[in-house]
Amino acid sequence: MELLVRLCDRLSHACGMVAGLMMLVGLALILVEIVIRTLFSMTLYITEEYTGYIMVAITFLALAYTLKEKGHIRMIFLHTVLKGRARVALDIYAFAVGLALSALITMTTFQFFWDSVVSQSRSMQISETYLAIPQFFMPFGAFVLTLQFAAELGRSLLRLRTGVVGEEEVESGALGR
Repeated sequence: MELLVRLCDRLSHACGMVAGLMMLVGLALILVEIVIRTLFSMTLYITEEYTGYIMVAITFLALAYTLKEKGHIRMIFLHTVLKGRARVALDIYAFAVGLALSALITMTTFQFFWDSVVSQSRSMQISETYLAIPQFFMPFGAFVLTLQFAAELGRSLLRLRTGVVGEEEVESGALGR
């Protein structure tokens, strides 16, 4: 179980790094568009479309990394009230609900992606991009989020089973690692 948790953490970290690189690619694309428009009075025609695709990919790829780093918005009222095993039980419940929802999102986005593969959908923009390529990042990122929820659930179950449910600092955990 610990090996699986570590593998999910590594995959989430890798997806976070790819999301960061894609952010740099999007920034570079916008800067090139600005320079070309300013100096040459021309355009790339694809900047708006591709930065939109990149933003969706960044969002979905960064979800699992953000969960791993405890960067999502959290309501910690119950965490401040509960201690020990009760706090871990609350975490187990929250991660189980997150796992179910992210699995549902994975299935839904996969159906959306697969519909584009089957119908060979293309964008209506000048580039006529094969839409399955940018849409791939939605089910993939949602799947990695599902795996990360499973890893967090496994980590909490391990803490409960081994009895290591110390009184960690709630506020610092709420703000990230």
